[in-house]
Amino acid sequence: MSVPRRRLMFIGTVLLVIVAAGVTWFVVNRDDDDEPGRLGRAIALAPKDTLRFSWTDWAGIREELGSDVSAASSDDDVADFLSKGFDADLTSASALGESAPIMQARYGVSPASADWEMLAQGEHEALLLVGLPKSLDLDTLADNLEELGYPRPDDADGVWMAGPDVLARIGQVTQELAFVAIDADRHVLAASDEAETLESWRTSQRGTDDEDGVSAVVDHVEGALSASVYDGDYACVALSMTDADDADRIRAAELIEQAGEVNPLRGFAIAALPAGEVRIAMGFESEDQARTNADSRAKLASGPAPGQGGAFSDRYELGPVKADGDVVTMELDPLPQSYTFSDLANGPLIFATC
Repeated sequence: MSVPRRRLMFIGTVLLVIVAAGVTWFVVNRDDDDEPGRLGRAIALAPKDTLRFSWTDWAGIREELGSDVSAASSDDDVADFLSKGFDADLTSASALGESAPIMQARYGVSPASADWEMLAQGEHEALLLVGLPKSLDLDTLADNLEELGYPRPDDADGVWMAGPDVLARIGQVTQELAFVAIDADRHVLAASDEAETLESWRTSQRGTDDEDGVSAVVDHVEGALSASVYDGDYACVALSMTDADDADRIRAAELIEQAGEVNPLRGFAIAALPAGEVRIAMGFESEDQARTNADSRAKLASGPAPGQGGAFSDRYELGPVKADGDVVTMELDPLPQSYTFSDLANGPLIFATC
């Protein structure tokens, strides 16, 4: 499994949601009395025009796996943690896996100690957000960046502009770390391979007032250890049967006709939850559409899997499929040795057809 490509080619019209100024911000760090809405608050920090959100709850994964890795752990211990996370199908949404050894040794934060990570991908840009552990001193992080070769900005909230040349000297790290900024108020590290993305980020965030299809489905996958969340228009392209071969497209059309009415998605989310469960949430324009699509998409999710191969029953047992307001949720119980979350996060996916 590979991390989804960082640039998204989007076909069709993108619905841009204009968010009012004056947003109330939240610190999105994990603690023992964590309130609901943790994923949603992280998504609020992403740019308004984000089409795909890839979430990894590193603190939650460490807890789920019973791992005690930390900023002081050895390379071998970190590698073992990541290997177990991969086997549990909890790390495919991360952009930091291959960067972990150098981040652990030289940056002072890595998947072994980070609170959470989100990769926000738009049509032309991508932004990586990392929730920093409360134990990490931000002055120490700044000193580490300077020692690595990032020129220190004049302002504390400025952009540290390393660029590809500095990254090449550092070693094997993602290009998303070419330019970084430290948000001290929210204890978040923001990064991108383009300086302009960071320079505009603070004034282009979604905020918490949005009530679009993304926020609707996110409410139903809170608590996710790993999640992929799509804007509705993007989901209708990325998960469509377009990339399937001719035989699979013909078979899919037959199955969709047999299943009944399906309507376009306003939002889509797939989440890996604690205890190995997977949940899917799909948003629609109305409660009536949600009730209709709960029936039709349950049929599609329990039959053949054209474009994926075989049948969905080879991957999971389908649990309850429910309409809750204008959102349909599906509970999936993955079979042993199946990678249900990472397999279904990318199309073609017949039961997510528009």
